[in-house]
Amino acid sequence: MATKMTFSREGSFINRRQFLKKTAVAVALPYIIPSSALGVGGAVAPSNRITVGCIGVGRMGTDDMRELLGFEEVQVLAVCDVDANRRETAKKLVEDRYAGDRASGVYQGCALYNDYRELLARDDIDAVSIVTPDHWHALPAIAAAKAGKDIFLQKPLTLAIEEGRVLSDTVRRYGRVFQTGSQQRSDQRFRFACELARNERIGKLHTVKVGFGTDPPCGIEPPMPVPEELDYNFWLGPAPWKPYTEKRVHPQKGYGRPGWLRISDYGSGMMTGWGSHHLDQAQWGMGAEYTGPVEIVGRGEYPREGLWDVHGPFDLEYTYADGVRVLCSNKYRGGITFEGTDGWVWVTRGAMDAQPKSLLTTIIGPGEIHLYESKNHKGNFLECIRSQSETVAPVEIAHRSCTTCILGDMAMRLERKLRWDPARERFVDDPEADRLLNRPMRAPWQLG
Repeated sequence: MATKMTFSREGSFINRRQFLKKTAVAVALPYIIPSSALGVGGAVAPSNRITVGCIGVGRMGTDDMRELLGFEEVQVLAVCDVDANRRETAKKLVEDRYAGDRASGVYQGCALYNDYRELLARDDIDAVSIVTPDHWHALPAIAAAKAGKDIFLQKPLTLAIEEGRVLSDTVRRYGRVFQTGSQQRSDQRFRFACELARNERIGKLHTVKVGFGTDPPCGIEPPMPVPEELDYNFWLGPAPWKPYTEKRVHPQKGYGRPGWLRISDYGSGMMTGWGSHHLDQAQWGMGAEYTGPVEIVGRGEYPREGLWDVHGPFDLEYTYADGVRVLCSNKYRGGITFEGTDGWVWVTRGAMDAQPKSLLTTIIGPGEIHLYESKNHKGNFLECIRSQSETVAPVEIAHRSCTTCILGDMAMRLERKLRWDPARERFVDDPEADRLLNRPMRAPWQLG
């Protein structure tokens, strides 16, 4: 783990090695250490704090950063964003949070970066939170792993399947702790529904129905001047160059739901946006989280023109090697329904139902399958950093879940059945589809 940063009584940073040196000579040289530094009263000793840098502090990035700021063991040292307004807002949020812990009511210690590589070059940062547009997931995460940082990365894992394979291999090669933002894995209802399916409480599982919504289209948008605060070329990064217009980046003043979510250069719409949550749970309940489907067929409606070009209404059918089918459509009830020979269980955020109803109060016995239990997603990430153990949403599972989503989008765009080999991660006798496993990157960016 990278060198940790801590605080002296005056609020200046000292790293772990300096901290130990100063405490070692405390008898000879008076050095006043506050009770918090000794862990008195439940406070976290500075030498045990996890130092964090936040890459991407927009809508979701700020929410994730706020969560991390709620943990006493976390110290946010830096924020990075290509939008100057956003990074300044994030800096103020961090410094206001820590100023409240000081008698002086003043704290200045959050660095600002436009380029994530400068943040990653700091050896006093242990972990990073990466919450950027999807086309900017792989490169910072791969670089973070190589820099020795533990990583929280928002879902979906990557823009392309080959990016996910490289990222997963890199994270494991460098031995980093990794968690993706699939927080339903830390929700008791979802875990319980998956355990009911895995333990065949609904009989033999044969069908899983997954439902989520779609994105709207929009018209053709004229080019606009790039806002002064935005480094637009860096925002585009590895994606193809396109002229700036507000709905490409932000759909409205005040940074509402971002337009890039609805543009295929940067993501696959709801297919990866919500699919990364619900298809992840489907595979967890099937015991297929380290594999994937063998056949994919589907249809989807795509806008014929306009800026937002991801799928609208859709129907997909995935078939797995054991014969279980996953049916995915905007027509189904939102959430996941596991259907077996003796009943069914449905789960979504905040609600759950089953037939027979007795399933809802049943107890999973000691001899049955118990899935990884996490009661707080960010808390699980931090605990795994301390123990250097695998999180509830590790990189390889995130890659497999994201792959399933991307395969669905491919099948709808190609308008034909695809046969997939999950072990080789290649299509069966289909070089045309194989060429879609990666996306070319705009120079000078490259994968690896």
